[in-house]
Amino acid sequence: MGSECGPGGSQSRAVWCAHSEGWTTLHTNCDQAEQPNNQQSCFRVCDWHKDLYDWQLGAWNKCVPVSLRSAGVQRPTLCTRGKEGIQNREVGCVQKVTGEPAEDVICEYFEPKPRLEQACLIPCPQDCVLSEFSPWTPCSKTCGMGLQNRIRIVLAPPLFDGAACLNLTEFQTCQPGLCEEEESLYSLRVGSWGPCSLPVSRQARQSDKTAIESDRPFKQNVKPPKDERKKQSKRGDKRTREGDKQLKEGDKRSIRGDELSREGGKPQRSIRILDKVNKKPDRPSRETDHPKQHRKAKNKEKREKIREKARERLRERGKVKDPVTRELIKKKRNRNRQNRPGGKFWDLQIGYQTREVTCVHKSGSVEMLSLCSNEAVPVTYQACVVTKDCDVTDWSEWSHCSKECYDPNGPKGEQTRTRKVSQFPTGGGAECPELEEKQPCSPQGETVAPCIVYNWKTTEWTECRVDMLLSQQDRRRGNQTGLCGGGIQTRDVYCVLANADTTPNLSSLKIKEALRPVNSDLCSGIPPNTTQLCHIDCPVECEVSSWSSWGPCIFENCQDQTAKKGFKMRKRKIVNDPTGGTGNCPHLVEAIPCEDPRCDDWLVVKLEDCIPDNEKKCGPGIRNPQVQCVNSDGKHVDRQLCRDAILPMPVICEVPCPKDCALSPWTLWSLCSHTCSGKNTEGKQTRTRSILAYNAGDGGIPCPNISALQEVRSCNDNPCTVYHWQTGPWGQCIEDTSIPANNMSVGHTHGDDSACSVGMQTRKVICVRVNVGQVPPKKCPESLRPDTVRPCLLPCKRDCFVTPYSEWNPFSTTCQKGGKAKKKQYRKRIIIQLPANGGQECPDVLIQEREIEAPSVCPGYRWKTHKWRRCQIVPWSVRQDSPGAQETCGSGLQVRAVSCRKQDGGQADVEACLKFSRLMPPLTQLCQLPCQEDCQLSSWSKFSPCTVNCVGVRVRKRMLMGKSKTRDQCKNHQIYPLSETQYCPCNKYNAQPVGNWSDCILSEGSRLEGQLGMKIQGDIKECGQGYRYQAMACYDQDNHIVETSHCNSHGYIEEACIIPCPSDCKLSEWSNWSRCSKSCGSGVKVRSKWLREKPYNGGRPCPKLDHVNQAQVYEVVPCLSDCGQYVWVAEPWSVWKVSNVDLKGNCGEGVQTRKVRCMLNTRDGPLEQVEDYLCDPEAMPLGARNSQLPCPEDCVLSDWGAWSPCQLPCTGNSTRERRAYPARQPGEEKLCPPTTEGELCKLNSNCFHYSYNITDWSTCQLSDRAVCGNGIKTRMLDCVRSDGKSVDLRFCKELGLERKWQMNASCVVECPINCHLSEWSAWANCTHKCGLHGKLWRRRTVIQAPQGDGRPCPTQMQQWKPCLVKPCYSWRYSMWSECKSEGARCGEGLRFRNISCFVSDGSDLQGNLVDDELCGKEEPVVDGDEEIILQESCTVPCPGECYLTDWTVWSPCQLSCVNGDDLGFGSVQVRSRAVVAQDPENLLQCPEQELEARPCTEGQCFEYTWRAGPWRGSSRHIWCQRSDGLNVTGGCQTTAKPVADRSCNPPCTKPHSFCTESGVCGCEEGYTEVMTSDGLLDQCTVIPVLEIPTAGDSKTDVKTIRGFNATQPAVSSHGRVGRTWFLQPFGPDGKLKTWVYGVAAGVFVLLVFMMSMTYLACKKPKKPKRRQMNNRLKPLTLAYDGDADM
Repeated sequence: MGSECGPGGSQSRAVWCAHSEGWTTLHTNCDQAEQPNNQQSCFRVCDWHKDLYDWQLGAWNKCVPVSLRSAGVQRPTLCTRGKEGIQNREVGCVQKVTGEPAEDVICEYFEPKPRLEQACLIPCPQDCVLSEFSPWTPCSKTCGMGLQNRIRIVLAPPLFDGAACLNLTEFQTCQPGLCEEEESLYSLRVGSWGPCSLPVSRQARQSDKTAIESDRPFKQNVKPPKDERKKQSKRGDKRTREGDKQLKEGDKRSIRGDELSREGGKPQRSIRILDKVNKKPDRPSRETDHPKQHRKAKNKEKREKIREKARERLRERGKVKDPVTRELIKKKRNRNRQNRPGGKFWDLQIGYQTREVTCVHKSGSVEMLSLCSNEAVPVTYQACVVTKDCDVTDWSEWSHCSKECYDPNGPKGEQTRTRKVSQFPTGGGAECPELEEKQPCSPQGETVAPCIVYNWKTTEWTECRVDMLLSQQDRRRGNQTGLCGGGIQTRDVYCVLANADTTPNLSSLKIKEALRPVNSDLCSGIPPNTTQLCHIDCPVECEVSSWSSWGPCIFENCQDQTAKKGFKMRKRKIVNDPTGGTGNCPHLVEAIPCEDPRCDDWLVVKLEDCIPDNEKKCGPGIRNPQVQCVNSDGKHVDRQLCRDAILPMPVICEVPCPKDCALSPWTLWSLCSHTCSGKNTEGKQTRTRSILAYNAGDGGIPCPNISALQEVRSCNDNPCTVYHWQTGPWGQCIEDTSIPANNMSVGHTHGDDSACSVGMQTRKVICVRVNVGQVPPKKCPESLRPDTVRPCLLPCKRDCFVTPYSEWNPFSTTCQKGGKAKKKQYRKRIIIQLPANGGQECPDVLIQEREIEAPSVCPGYRWKTHKWRRCQIVPWSVRQDSPGAQETCGSGLQVRAVSCRKQDGGQADVEACLKFSRLMPPLTQLCQLPCQEDCQLSSWSKFSPCTVNCVGVRVRKRMLMGKSKTRDQCKNHQIYPLSETQYCPCNKYNAQPVGNWSDCILSEGSRLEGQLGMKIQGDIKECGQGYRYQAMACYDQDNHIVETSHCNSHGYIEEACIIPCPSDCKLSEWSNWSRCSKSCGSGVKVRSKWLREKPYNGGRPCPKLDHVNQAQVYEVVPCLSDCGQYVWVAEPWSVWKVSNVDLKGNCGEGVQTRKVRCMLNTRDGPLEQVEDYLCDPEAMPLGARNSQLPCPEDCVLSDWGAWSPCQLPCTGNSTRERRAYPARQPGEEKLCPPTTEGELCKLNSNCFHYSYNITDWSTCQLSDRAVCGNGIKTRMLDCVRSDGKSVDLRFCKELGLERKWQMNASCVVECPINCHLSEWSAWANCTHKCGLHGKLWRRRTVIQAPQGDGRPCPTQMQQWKPCLVKPCYSWRYSMWSECKSEGARCGEGLRFRNISCFVSDGSDLQGNLVDDELCGKEEPVVDGDEEIILQESCTVPCPGECYLTDWTVWSPCQLSCVNGDDLGFGSVQVRSRAVVAQDPENLLQCPEQELEARPCTEGQCFEYTWRAGPWRGSSRHIWCQRSDGLNVTGGCQTTAKPVADRSCNPPCTKPHSFCTESGVCGCEEGYTEVMTSDGLLDQCTVIPVLEIPTAGDSKTDVKTIRGFNATQPAVSSHGRVGRTWFLQPFGPDGKLKTWVYGVAAGVFVLLVFMMSMTYLACKKPKKPKRRQMNNRLKPLTLAYDGDADM
């Protein structure tokens, strides 16, 4: 196989022959014809093939049920959620470019093959769901056979192959009665109005007249054919278009030109019509041409004269008017010309339209019009507005980009283009398209300046404040000096121009402008933090060591030893360097004046052994000292320096002889009891020795008495007059004038303050005598006098730096009546840098305020309507054939112009009103030209106002207009009243509180600054006394809500309330640290706080309390006890008490005792006795010892010395030893015992290994002045012996063990930061414009979330209070009127409705009807729709006609759900149309019912369940109910429908029996069942009834048992309540009921009890004593009753 990529490769495999049991055999044993191939061609895949091949995924096929694919799977009968299915798809490997298929192994090399099938869900079929039927309609006829119907609507369409919808309509015949007259079979039906046509011009009518007259001799009685009439109509339309221009010029009178009359009347009739138009009805129809020409010439002459007079008047006016006036008149005329109809924007043309009238048979067929002669023919014409579509101009050029600068990262600008309306739509024409388009833009080019960018700017952080973290109980709140540790600092954030130089340079105007604060809305992005944690370093206290011992008396200056007086001094060292240098440490040297000072002296290093005199072996002798010369510091110096010092003398001693008393050597001198000597104090030192052996009786030196065994000497005999230098604090750094400013070589900076020069600090130094006070300086060593002056660095002065004033804040330009109003404006400046080091202070005024007159700006546009034009009626040529029509009067249309105005009255383009204003006012309205005999009245005026409520009357008037004023019939005030009078309404108002109380709201002046008079960190001053509010509503006497001003109320009830202040967790102060748990090595020490008060009202939470009583807080830290701080101190051994005395030599066995005490060890030695447990019990010296007291001439050994150390490591092979020396040599022939004693070194017995042990870290320890922040955690190093015992560290140090651990580490204690909230926002707008439920909300946000044990954020982040209650006025439609076809029984008609003003309180959707004047301020909007539709076309069905109802409203969106879970198939809503018929004969001609469904969003889930009513005999009512309580048809699973009918076998034929729900015959109430042996009902027997009379029963003194009247069970059941109990011992199955057994058992117990009581009463009484005993034992018997163990 080659190494190239692609096809052509081969791959092989092994093939062998195997036995059926699995073992390999020869190839010949297998069928060679079935041998598989051991090679095949393949495609070699390389990595670069990944770009050429990929998987191609096909679409998922239809979901197939699993039951169809899996044989033998039983299909469930009840579908609950859906059927499980499987859908598959095709997946193949293809070439990406060509799409040709390839081998799957190529794509599988890079990616696994996608799945070919997946599970799917086939939802359960959902049947069509219908509502309940409506009530039956009235009968379609008043007599004869008619129809009634009832209709239901579709609630949910059938889905997923569900059952189709049933019939939506049900019919039933009805017959109110027999008809007295014969039923009318024909009805007039009017059609819809035709298109609006313009009447022809006068010239067209004249030409038609000439044509008619010329054709009269030949076609006088000939009706034009239909085709000819069409041609005439076309010619008329053409002439109409040609006459439009003339119509615009003022010729508004035209006649219809398509046909002369609707019936095509005679030519003579046409001539008469023309004559009427010319208003000459009496003139003959035929005249000669000459009189006509004469008349025309005369009329022309008259017209010329009139024109000439008009021109003359215009010339006269022109002479009077000045040019300005003429220009104004010209503009006004042009404006009026543009605004009138037919002007610039719309061409309103009044035409007419006709409709067809037909005669219809009740079967629906159209018959001859003459068959409907019994009905009056309706009007077939009306005035209308000619339909014209909206016409607009071309798009204008794109405007300039709203963004005039270049900013690639900022938001893009916007440019627009517009087009104007050249023709508005009239007569229902097509609406105008969009008049404005917008698109994003971004200006580019070299000339485009970059955009002004604004950035956030911050001021300096304020000083770090720790007091803001203190809790309420912290005592440090009273004295905050010296606080340190973690704190909080704040800063201001403001918005400035970008690239603002932050360097404060007051001379630069540009920088000043760049730092000028601007509106924060100009800055984008998240503003910087305004608070942060900070840290104040806690001052490190100076720690010093203990005082050293007093030194020798030395010269103040050893170089000058001429003085006679010296000093004894003691010193101490600084252990921990303090903050700010060693100047804050206490004095380190104390001095005592002394005599005979020496700087160098001899030091006794060692005393040699006692050497007897005269070279004897025993007796008195001396011990020579070994000395060295040391200086005052204890260092060895040349011996020549001590030549003037007194050399120590040899010490007298004595070596006891064998018969002498043997004494132990003297112990070391104890520490001096006092550091100085005075009148009452004197320093003493002691040393002791003991008797080791007594002397011989005769010749030996006797032992001294007990007092001689102890020596005392004076020490520290220097007087207690201790002096030292005391220093005061360093003063302020002042400028040192002796050092030039330019000669400063120190460039140190501290924080942000750079050093500008070198200054000078001074301090006071005095000599102080301890416990006395200041003394002259000569008392203290001058050489140790501290410095009083030191150089220092002067920080630079920092002046206060503020920004320039911001711009004056813009005031809201609201539209107000009354013109200008005074408003306040503010501007501010911000402190960027606070002054320091004597710099210039900040200005006092940071905010300026001014009051200006703000102009009232009224943005927006409004429509202005002009006068209505004269009423235009249908031309007489069209109306003349209508009965009762008059030429000069009738109904018509009148038009008016509208224009666009700004709110201030200025002119504006009409497009502005179309965009920003409400709908355009109507341009046309119906009008009526009164006929001569009609009375014309004006509209009613408004009612006159009432001066006093409930008193007087109010009047409205109208008047006659025109010639009606002179007509007598119009002066009849009974028919045409000119005034109306009403009593003034008697309004009574009452106020009522509504709604809940608001949140408790603090007034601005009553907010607290905290409980302790200072602001606590995080407190937003939200506690104390506030007020809560409840809204007041005002109602009139009709319980209609009105304005609150009628009730003389400001609209609220106000009540004081308290917002409790938060109280933090209160703990006690820390207790003192306990003693370290171990006296040697590492242990722990504990301190605690006790809970004094738990937090409430959102106070700081308590720290974690102990688990036992939840009332204590512990702090445990490791500690290390010096193993040498407690030592055993043993007194000298007592005198031997010999128990077995040798009378000759005072020797033998004896006992010595001594006191051993545990003492606190100090630098000056053990001083104080403590408890014995503090000392190491293993190291406790013996308090008594038994030993052999040596006899005379016996060898006396000293006490054993210490054991020598064992050699490490402890292997068990090494030894240790201890020694003693002979204190008295033995006599002759006597030997000394061994002076050396040894033992094996055993591990953990007398030989130990040592290792370091490190403790855990302690908790983070803070300074006492800190609350949180940086601290130190420590751990202890312990030396542990191999047996686990802690020992002194010196054992590990002596071994040189490595110490690689760090004992201290920095740490941080989380600061208890309280939740910090913003100030409350301004009150937002009311949630409701009117009504009772409006609320005002204000909110606040979390600026700083709580941290650590800080106070948590309150839960109330928003507050509300009620809005002022206002009545909700709204326009609402009335119900549609019944559809009426004017003048005919059926056909196309109109239905009408009105809008009325309703008032409600916002919760009642219906509201109450009130005067329309109250809605005067409300826009004419109904249910959010600005287009008010008060009439619409409708169809009145003709008798016998079958038709579809209107579409129902869309049903609510419904999801496909199971148990409330959405299946994910979307939601759907539906509407339907039902069939309505009026005659049974036409049911077969009815159309099919219609159903429409559409997808929708935000649907809801409905569940459908079966409901069952009570059984009525052997049946009950079963229905389906939706989860919202609506009874429906469909939706419920038919397989789960409960049984509606039941039957018993055999049937229940016995009297008073019925079939029960379980299918068994039972008896009615009041009867019991008597069953046969085979379990069948035999009969129903009356139940004996025990009647228990109740109160009010007259038979209360009689108890009777009577039979119940079972013939009236229903009536008797009512009397059972409170009267009688019915006892039915037998059940429906004939067996006794359970309660019968219970009653029998109760009666039996009662009988036994009565018999027992009778027996006890008659029984002979027992003796009193025994009865008392029994009474005493009875409780015990009862107490242990049932306890077998007792």
